[in-house]
Amino acid sequence: VQFVESGGGLVQAGGSLRLSCLVTGSTSDLYAAGWFRQVPGKAREGVSCIAGSDDQTYYFDSVKGRFTISRDKTKNTVYLQMDSLKPEDTAVYYCAADLSWTKVVTRVAEYWGQGTQVTVSS
Repeated sequence: VQFVESGGGLVQAGGSLRLSCLVTGSTSDLYAAGWFRQVPGKAREGVSCIAGSDDQTYYFDSVKGRFTISRDKTKNTVYLQMDSLKPEDTAVYYCAADLSWTKVVTRVAEYWGQGTQVTVSS
């Protein structure tokens, strides 16, 4: 499984960004996927996850009501729409995938992307 992440950048507080993660590899549409973020010196934090079978979604508390995860299986792409961005959302955002939904939600997914930087200015 390989990833191509895109969509990061610099945005002002209150603005929006959409991250994309192209997931390639055999049976990639069966994988649960998720977005995670990390700030230097801190542990990786969960953002949102989406199941492979039924597109069930999960959001971690810090982004509920502001971020939306979705996927387009015809394009093998998982998206993260980020609205009402705050300076504390600044981090490197990583896409991850695993056949196990539980492993994705608990941040031990087998496959991880290289990350894309998101910077929110105040």
